[in-house]
Order: sequence, then structure tokens, then C-alpha cells
Amino acid sequence: MQAIESVLFPIVSKINEYLSNYILVFLLIGVGLWYSIKTRFVQVRCFGEGMRKVFGNLKLKGDRHDSGMSSFQALATAIAAQVGTGNIVGASGAILTGGPGAIFWMWVIAFFGMATIYAEATLALKTRIVDPDGTVRGGPVYYITTAFKGGFGKFLAGFFAVAIVLALGFMGCMVQSNSIGSTMNTAFGIPTWVSGVILVAICAVIFLGGVQRLASVTEKIVPIMAAIFLLGGLAVLVARITYIPATFAMIFKYAFQPQAIIGGGFGYAIKTAISQGAKRGLFSNEAGMGSTPHAHAQANVAHPHDQGVVAMIGVFIDTFVVLTLNALVIISTLYTADGPLAECGAAAASTTLTKANLAQTAFGTVFGEKFGAMFVAVCLFFFAFSTVLSWNLFGKINANYLFGKKNPRRCTVVYSLIALVFVFIGTLASNDLVWELTDMFNNLMVIPNAIALFALTGMVVAMCKEGKLAKKK
Repeated sequence: MQAIESVLFPIVSKINEYLSNYILVFLLIGVGLWYSIKTRFVQVRCFGEGMRKVFGNLKLKGDRHDSGMSSFQALATAIAAQVGTGNIVGASGAILTGGPGAIFWMWVIAFFGMATIYAEATLALKTRIVDPDGTVRGGPVYYITTAFKGGFGKFLAGFFAVAIVLALGFMGCMVQSNSIGSTMNTAFGIPTWVSGVILVAICAVIFLGGVQRLASVTEKIVPIMAAIFLLGGLAVLVARITYIPATFAMIFKYAFQPQAIIGGGFGYAIKTAISQGAKRGLFSNEAGMGSTPHAHAQANVAHPHDQGVVAMIGVFIDTFVVLTLNALVIISTLYTADGPLAECGAAAASTTLTKANLAQTAFGTVFGEKFGAMFVAVCLFFFAFSTVLSWNLFGKINANYLFGKKNPRRCTVVYSLIALVFVFIGTLASNDLVWELTDMFNNLMVIPNAIALFALTGMVVAMCKEGKLAKKK
């Protein structure tokens, strides 16, 4: 096994290097900028509308639906996918590798990503299919085949479906469950296999319970987990209030002078900071990747625009609230004047800290080492667990697209059983290769999704105008 890993790891790493440093950055920013211009910055114009729709419908007990979900349930499912290890472990890795400035580039990606996810959500609703039994089928494979008829469309849709099943349905869940297993072991001394058995048992009940059971769980978990993390993070920032100006100064300084903390030449350092911001930003908010449209396609709304503006708030909450809070905690405790990594940069960090324990160490500076580790472990459990649930749904929809046309029920059961095996394996052993493979397939998902988004610009712009006119009436 180690021999296979030693061969595969440098190959996959090199592929990811080119994808994240060149193709991914240009595609994410390009699509986001394109739709920002074409929709006249819908993420700014309709931000208030989106906030009112989200928080005006906030409740922990939603109504059951004959098909699909409520708008809030769809958003909760999307946020459950977005807010995962990417917000804690992924952001930590970005800061370690790309310096505090990587967070600035995450903000840039997220700002334009709000326009991208508006397009994804509206297209998913516009092109979805509702079966006679009420099953809702929607997501990128359906708007890809709307954009391109014939063989080319089928190829792109099939490529996307395979990539998301591997990236999120299987290997991505390994990443999430590994984070649960390792943090629970560190904080509470629970053997990783015990965490694996418990996690598999809970997931099995929800996986096989269908969309309604998933929606019922996510609408309860997401608000609670966000509140717990926000309260803990704000407590740390209050304790470190004198360091907050310096924290923001470091983010902006090292966004444009990354070589000062990363080392190496300016070209290398800025490329590293931007690529880390793009790669980890994608893994966090998933805008442009084509994952969360599967959740938004389930929404029961009057017009696609209504869910499009709701989807934007998901990216805002994920990146500008949860991820930013975690980043501020890390930088204000570890990188400022009295922090262990003050002015030492990524080189020093690599010898003492990892992306897996960076957040625990940061919270531990204020809460105490033991309680800090426990707090992050509990938060990460909820974050990663909810992500596993949502990613399973996204993978299941695409597995049924590929293999479930004749017998979708059988396909669902087989897919769920395989996914549970990956969840369990992830708690036992994970390594850098799994992270790299997950990143690679995440990156590959962006390509067919972005091509379809460009091709369907006219449809999105038309829905944006229709939605605003309907609101005025």
C-alpha cells in the first residue's frame, strides 16, 4: 500500500498544482466576475432580499413536503455541505501554507462566488425533474445536458457525475470522518474505530431515510452548530480584542507581501497565497464546484430567483462568518506579537503545528489546552457530520444519474453501503494522498460545471430579471 501511495502522491500533487494554481483560479474568479457583471452584481443588489428570506424563515422544525424541501431546509442542507472541515482544517492549512494573506484571497473568491452560486441555484431549479412519485432530480448534470445536447453534453455530465461521486460521496467523506476520529481521539481519548462505528450507525439511519429525513436533521443541526462555534470564537476574540487590529493588518499585508512570511521570491509567494485561498476557499464554500445546487434544486419556491438569493447567503455565512471567525482566532492567538508563530511564518509552523491541530491550539491559548481541544472537537464533529450527510445526498443523486435509471432504489442502497464503508475507513486511517485525491476531483468538478455556467448565461440573466419583476408586482 505504501508503495502505491509513494507513486501516486507526487503525480496527484502535480496535477493539483496545475489545476489549483492556474485553471481553478481563473475559472472561479472568471465565472464569478462574469456573473457579477451580467447580473449587475446580484450579490450586492439582492443581499438584503436574501437575508430577509433566510432569517425570516428560520425555524428548527420545518414542514414536511410531498416532494423536495422548504427553502430553508435546502439552504441548511447546502450550508451543512459547505461548513465542514474546510472551515477549520482547510482554513488552517491555507494559513499554514499560504500565510494569513490567503484569507484575503478566500474573501475575493467568496465575493464573486456569491454570484456564481446564484447562477448554480437558479439553473438547478429551472432544469430539475420531478418524478411522478415526488422524487426531485436536479443538479449540474441536468443543466449541463440542457446547455449541450447530444454526445458532448452527455460526456460532460458523465464526467461531472463520476468526479462528484468519487470526490464527495466516497473520498470526501473519508476526509470528514478522519477529522472526526482524530479530533475526538485527541480531545476525549476515544479510539478512532469507536468513533467510526458510532458515526456509521448514525449515518446509516439517515442515508437510508431519504430526503425528508436528511432535511429534518440538517435544519436542526446547522443553526445549533453555527451558534456554538460563533459564541466560542467570539469569546476568544473578546479575550484577544487588543490584537484584532493587528490581525486584520496581517491579513491585508500578507495578501500582497506574502514572501515576508512564506519565504521565497515574490512570484512564488503570491502564487502560493492565491492558490491556497482558491483551493481551500472552494473546499469551504463550494461555489462553482457544482455540489450545493443539488440541495437548492430540492427547494419549493415560487421562482428560481427566490432560491438563488438564498443560496448567496449560504456562501456569505460559510466564508465571511464561520471561516473568517476561525481565521481571526488562529491569527490573533498564534501569529500576533505574543503568539508562538509571530513573524516565524509557515516554515516554523510546519515544524510545530499541522492543519489538524492548529485550531485546537489557537482556541487552547484562551480556553486552556484541554478545553480548547474539546471545544474544537465537538464543533468539528457537528461540522463534519453534517457535511457527510449532505455530500452523501449529492453523490447519491449523481450515482442514480449514472446507474439508477432502471432501479433507483437498488442503486441508492448499494451506493449508501459503499459510502458507509468509506466513512468507517476514514476514521481509521487517512493520509495526505486522500486529501490530494479529494482536492483533485473537487477541482475537476469545476471544469464541466463552469463550461455549462458560461453557456447558460442568458437563462440566468433572464431568471434574475423575472425574479425582480415578480417581486415588484
